[in-house]
Amino acid sequence: MDEPLPQIVGLSFFSGAGGLDLGMERAGIPSVLYCESNHECRMTLHKNRPDAALLGDISSVTADQVRKLARIPEGREIDVMFGGPPCQAFSTAGARRAFDDERGNVFLRYLALARELQPKYLVIENVRGLLSTPFPVTKGGEPVRGGAMSKVIQELRRMGYGVSFNLYNAANYGANQIRERVILIAKRDGSQMPYIEPTHSNEPAWNLNPWRTFNEATKHLKDIEHTHSQFPERRLRYFEHLSEGQYWTSLPADMQESAMGKAFHLTGGRTGFYRRLNGNRPSPTLVTSPTMPATDLCHPSELRPLSVEEYKAIQGFPDDWWIAGSMAEGYRQIGNAVPVQLGEAIGRAILSDMQGDKIEADRWQGFPYSRYRRTSDKTWSVSETVAISRQNVTQ
Repeated sequence: MDEPLPQIVGLSFFSGAGGLDLGMERAGIPSVLYCESNHECRMTLHKNRPDAALLGDISSVTADQVRKLARIPEGREIDVMFGGPPCQAFSTAGARRAFDDERGNVFLRYLALARELQPKYLVIENVRGLLSTPFPVTKGGEPVRGGAMSKVIQELRRMGYGVSFNLYNAANYGANQIRERVILIAKRDGSQMPYIEPTHSNEPAWNLNPWRTFNEATKHLKDIEHTHSQFPERRLRYFEHLSEGQYWTSLPADMQESAMGKAFHLTGGRTGFYRRLNGNRPSPTLVTSPTMPATDLCHPSELRPLSVEEYKAIQGFPDDWWIAGSMAEGYRQIGNAVPVQLGEAIGRAILSDMQGDKIEADRWQGFPYSRYRRTSDKTWSVSETVAISRQNVTQ
């Protein structure tokens, strides 16, 4: 006999290793269906949530399939649909065809499915680059910086959804990591969601819990055998000269140019080169490999990169969350995931809005949701592109 549907019905797309899903589930919004094209990620999802429906490439998925496989009866509404479609689809659209052909663009396909499924809330998670990704905002036009975000806003408003978004630092929501992601939440009733209330801050004036650290995330892993890659021998000899929290600028002056090579003559801080983590701070953003030269992730005290187990802990996955594939695949899946704590904060915010709870907007006036400026629906603009989008909606 089929299990009854949960009280709140959630649908997950571009599910990856399940970080956003696990967070939403912890908040009270379980996924009854996952959609993921990567084979190893599908194995991960099936192993950890074997009772949920699982679909592959979103390009070939229909709304009827989603409802059927998720066992959503006719007349039952979908509460939340969420996922992180890749924004690269906009910049690889070829001869503008993806502007009109949703099958050629998985991001637009996600919006098309939402138009058919009509969830009460639609969540889009993405990298900061979505705010500046070029795309033509008018048919046949030239790509405009930030046009991808304008296109998304335009499509959602055409569907009648109210749109709010911001760039959120996961550390402000209890994650042990500084990781900034655009979170857009659209509401079917046309109103706007308030911003997600922070729970942590590195600024005491906000009277919140302090940021959680690398050491806090990994303290339970001290006595286990770690699975990790290794830095090339040439680079290891430079790491030997660095202490916790240091990077290439702390190398002896006569070593710096030989260590950095051509990068030595570049501008900018280059703080990812030869970087040893500070255990008393949140981890930097996890990437798909801890040994890439410009984004090194070296253990604070040991002469090695961060391990797969440490990756899982920093991203908020439980120890028993099984990851399919090789060690490199484990790094990739976990490094691409949404921190579980950020997913939980998104879920809590949606449930609070469903219940009609009021947010003290004045309480968070001026709060630094991220390290960047002009990244919310109230402050972001790309010259006239947003105005054009709004105009097109009303025509």
